[in-house]
Amino acid sequence: MSTEREDALRVVLATVAPGTWLREGLERILRGNTGALIVLGWDKVVEQMCTGGFPLDVEFSATRLRELCKMDGAVVLSTGGERIVYAATHLMPDPAIPTEESGTRHRTAQRVARQTGFPVISVSQSMRIISLYVGDRRYVLETSGELLSRANQAIATLERYKARLDEVSNSLSALEVEDLVTVRDAAIVSQRLEMVRRIADEVTGQVVELGTDGRLLALQLEELLAGVEVDRELIVRDYLPTSRKAQRPLPQVLADLGGLSATELLDLTLVARALGLPHTPEGLDSATSPRGYRLLARVPRMPGAVLDRVVDHFGGLQKLLAASVEDLQAVEGVGEARARAVRESISRMAEVSIIDRYS
Repeated sequence: MSTEREDALRVVLATVAPGTWLREGLERILRGNTGALIVLGWDKVVEQMCTGGFPLDVEFSATRLRELCKMDGAVVLSTGGERIVYAATHLMPDPAIPTEESGTRHRTAQRVARQTGFPVISVSQSMRIISLYVGDRRYVLETSGELLSRANQAIATLERYKARLDEVSNSLSALEVEDLVTVRDAAIVSQRLEMVRRIADEVTGQVVELGTDGRLLALQLEELLAGVEVDRELIVRDYLPTSRKAQRPLPQVLADLGGLSATELLDLTLVARALGLPHTPEGLDSATSPRGYRLLARVPRMPGAVLDRVVDHFGGLQKLLAASVEDLQAVEGVGEARARAVRESISRMAEVSIIDRYS
């Protein structure tokens, strides 16, 4: 599913997540063993679709929604969901709109969602499930217990992938210091960063759907993801070819990596190709050198503009590692104090990387 469609679904899921008034109303409908058809939006198209029923235009509340859904017909809320606009109305969508549903309520819900563009909720009385129609997609809401179980499994998977990412990232740092990096090493770290990002994106969707029940998961996710997105950009900037023929903008490279399917992501040659590096089986073992963005980004209180000037001045990590305090002072914006701080920081990081590699 495209990013735009995923974002649109998550916005709607947030409005029906546990802890919201709308979700409370839906839970009341389920407990009352009744069905419901609810349109989450009101405009001229929806108005022309309504036959019968009666206008209300009253403030939304969970109890009002529950009582109104006891009657036959649909309930229409305002676009923001703050008011109940119509109740007990019969919806007449275009019958030519295709639908895969069989039940009358679900067929109407899907057609209305497709015709109006507004989300539509259908509560099944017999099956006791809540179906959410957003555009062309049908999404069945799960209970908090089911969501928490899946989310906890995803968090455990994310922790394992993050631990592996830390291992290969530290290994790459040591290889960079020793100037022994191959295309394969850089591709592996980029691959792992993309894997972690994708798992985290899945957990993010579950956190949104959990609403107030997902607060602890949100904190865990935030802690696990600290620095991942930044590192994903830095490694591309470190290894992106700078020749005019091969040069591509950073957003394009990140989009190419994000566009790889789950199967393609396992192929390091395709990851290397997305990075613009040699991507033949033999090319994966060819030597390459970073520009120094990842290392310099770890220096405390290093402004982004100064970091860029330092990298541009030295052109590569090995020259940066060999630079003296005086050499660093030659860069615009780097005074003596900052030059000493940078020199000490990169020396310390280089030493730690070597010790970790051989310990």
